Amino acid sequence: MRPIRRREALALAAAATLLTPPARALARPAPPATVAPVSAGFLWGVASAGFQCEGVAPDSNWRRYVDTNPDYDRYGQAVDFYHRYPADIAAAANLGAGVYRISVEWARVQPRPEAWEEAGFAFYDAVLDAIAAAGMRPMLTLDHWVYPGWAVERGGWADPGMPEAWLANARRVVDRYAGRDPLWVSFNEPTFYVLNETTNGGLSPAAAPLMVAGIIRAHNEIYDHIHRVQPGARVTSNLAYVAGTVEPVLNGPILDGIAARLDYVGIDYYYGFTPQTILRTSPADLKALWAMPLQPEGIYYALGHYARRFPGKPLYVVENGMPTRDGAPRADGYTRAQDLRDSVYWIQRALADGMPVLGYNYWSITDNYEWGSYTPRFGLYTVDVRTDATLTRRPTDAVAAYTELIGARGVAPDYRPTRAPAQCSLVDAPDSCLDPVTVPAHR
Repeated sequence: MRPIRRREALALAAAATLLTPPARALARPAPPATVAPVSAGFLWGVASAGFQCEGVAPDSNWRRYVDTNPDYDRYGQAVDFYHRYPADIAAAANLGAGVYRISVEWARVQPRPEAWEEAGFAFYDAVLDAIAAAGMRPMLTLDHWVYPGWAVERGGWADPGMPEAWLANARRVVDRYAGRDPLWVSFNEPTFYVLNETTNGGLSPAAAPLMVAGIIRAHNEIYDHIHRVQPGARVTSNLAYVAGTVEPVLNGPILDGIAARLDYVGIDYYYGFTPQTILRTSPADLKALWAMPLQPEGIYYALGHYARRFPGKPLYVVENGMPTRDGAPRADGYTRAQDLRDSVYWIQRALADGMPVLGYNYWSITDNYEWGSYTPRFGLYTVDVRTDATLTRRPTDAVAAYTELIGARGVAPDYRPTRAPAQCSLVDAPDSCLDPVTVPAHR
């Protein structure tokens, strides 16, 4: 049986909102008849991750998970970003994007203990040169769930020495690239990093608290180091948002430990459930990411949750996107372009209501290896890894939509979402049920 993947876990956690007590209800502002464009300084971006897209993968925990799990798709060379990065970066620049998120893979730059690989760093040097030449700013993730094989041999995050080993590498990466003025992400979705390690067998459940403590220590110490070498830096650890009522249980332990060292709150948002849809969803359905219910207004609720948790702190949607099955249309008929426009509308609504949203990244610029499978496709450009040896990037309908959105700084003032907001969304229960966001009627 394939272990549960993190986006499946997001859905399972959302179901817990049915069992949680009411929190509070506030009167929401009346929906504006028109929405204003975002500011000229708003950061439009795209996202990717090393192991998921690079190929030419060195020995790592995830290389071993794939090689030893017969239920996982064979990795191959992913979408071969390692050789095709100039074209992918150019494609992002052609959208008008100003931010390109990558991860600097620990396994590539330190393939042996106490020995860093200059060729590995040279690859990222070239990638960052291409991002800069295209007029974009990098967002660098230090850990997107992948660590070297030698760290696996030592016990991974169950090894008490793991945080110091992680920091030794992270300091090298920061010292090399701080001068490029990147936005920083320490750990990608740390709570679900822990979950993935336990479900793939890299970590026993009993050792999960040790990993949580190690992540907190590593984030806080690298935050301080980044600020020593890059004054004015912006650092976060992006959080996979599930639902307001269960966030304190899921993300709370790590978030509480790093809250004092966040320059902006990075938020990943994908799915939303209603009481009706969650009751119709079976565990088997959760593996079909392309059939998961989408609620674009959930971005508004997620931003509102963290705006209340961190008053005045900038918010950034680090990941948001829509999966399809092998690139086929969704059964509900909702298109990637429609979902993108609707999501951006709700970001503009959040800004109108005073939420300090700094930027938005689309996940992802191309399809990639979704932690064991090539079936769920999130890319603006789709790539048929299984059958197309050329790995041709084919634009989806969202390419033109995103280009238009960036150029116009959002949706048109009188835009109305294709998909109306749910009457009761478990993304922010019970407030969304007692006082849901609404959309004004067309004039």
